[in-house]
Amino acid sequence: MSEHTAPADAVGAVRHTRILIVGSGLSGVGTAIRLTQEGITDFVVLERGEDVGGTWRDNTYPGAGCDVPSHLYSYSFALNPNWSRSFSPQAEIHEYIRSVADRYGVRDKHVFGCEMTGARWNDTEGHWEITSTRGSYTAEVVVSAAGVLCEPNLPDIKGISGFEGEIFHSARWNHDSDLTGKRVAVIGTGSSSVQIVPSIAPVVERLDVYQRTATWVLPHATRPYLSAERWAFRRVPGLQRLLRGMIYANRELFVLFQAKYPKAAVLLEIVARVKMFLEVRDRELRRKVTPKHRLGCKRMLVSNKYLPALGRDNVELVTDGIAEVRAHSIVTEDGTEREIDAIVLATGFHVTDSPTYNLYVGREGRTLSEVADAEGYQTYKGTAVAEFPNLFLMLGANSGLNYTSLIYIIESQIAYLVDALATMRARDLRSVEVRKDVQADYNRDLDTKMARSVWVSGGCDSWFLDSRGQNATLWPDFSFKYRRLLRTFDVDAYETTPRTR
Repeated sequence: MSEHTAPADAVGAVRHTRILIVGSGLSGVGTAIRLTQEGITDFVVLERGEDVGGTWRDNTYPGAGCDVPSHLYSYSFALNPNWSRSFSPQAEIHEYIRSVADRYGVRDKHVFGCEMTGARWNDTEGHWEITSTRGSYTAEVVVSAAGVLCEPNLPDIKGISGFEGEIFHSARWNHDSDLTGKRVAVIGTGSSSVQIVPSIAPVVERLDVYQRTATWVLPHATRPYLSAERWAFRRVPGLQRLLRGMIYANRELFVLFQAKYPKAAVLLEIVARVKMFLEVRDRELRRKVTPKHRLGCKRMLVSNKYLPALGRDNVELVTDGIAEVRAHSIVTEDGTEREIDAIVLATGFHVTDSPTYNLYVGREGRTLSEVADAEGYQTYKGTAVAEFPNLFLMLGANSGLNYTSLIYIIESQIAYLVDALATMRARDLRSVEVRKDVQADYNRDLDTKMARSVWVSGGCDSWFLDSRGQNATLWPDFSFKYRRLLRTFDVDAYETTPRTR
């Protein structure tokens, strides 16, 4: 057993590690593997769950799956020729992450069932002091790999705490709950909802789907792979990488109408409208599901089952706002009361205001949340934040994507981190902290690029935007440009502190 698999539960014991990784989803596992490949073994991964997998471990709701093609949704160093479908289901992705962690031997670097409860930078000692539910640590470098889809966003609706039926978030699905024959309300119509609704509609007595704003739904090109195809992926050299490259190039085209030429989105809107006409024959329902914003402004949804499910006799799409939740019903703003037995909250996650930001206290005594509240959620290259030395974020501000695999971004950030570690060692640096002026210049450039994007000009409110209405989530350009930006660690952009002998 590795020393990292046991908790530091001796009274007053503080364990030291060079690098501490928080979270074991795709970012955390990928970082652990790359560090191992680089010969860096002095690190530990804190994971509050009992297994690796992150969002793909936690989101086990009916119909859960990925909306990025399977062959693109994998690490570049661990392609999977055995995907069963062109778009993979949740369980298959979780098993893939588990198998990769085992293959590269990083599981014994984890402390499972261990939630970080605080991390404070000690400027005198030049290290982070971390508290957790299984002991205390100090670390020279902290990698925050908690993920952006890890903290469920629970709606603030009058009376919801007094609901006496079953209620749970899509990311905390209660598998002990049998919805068969029950009256169920699904609140939300985002990417989770479009998978949940058609999955449970055939078994419930009645399903009320509460929609705040309509969202464009595109065709889903999903299909099972033939055994011959999987054989070819395993046996034909380069075939899988060729397919992966073709998929990547195709997905990059979405940048043109999202970030470069938003008016071009009308071409995809035509596709979505034709699909809507074919799948929704009722005119009133079609009016309700027709968005008023430009396609791409909110996350694009793909489904061949969602719109038809809304037309079922036992399904009602409710577009009036929710006034309150009562013990056994939901009342909408028009006064209608609908009796229900269960509520499914498909209301997304805290993305730009993650509770984990409250845990990091930087050099000036402020938490990440306090800095974001005062100055807006900004980072440098989605990885570093001024006032927070030796802290590297995975999928930090403006490093997300709305059209392709986040793993591409994750691997770019890991490469940046590895080069930063090598630079620190080569120059004998105790700490690196991005300069405030550099961070400010970087974000001004981002704002210029973002101004013409569909996310700003498309006429919608989405989870991409922070409390200030700024898109603090997405990268407003081609993903290969982001990778080029992070190819090497630009130490001149950082304040550095040498080690003292």
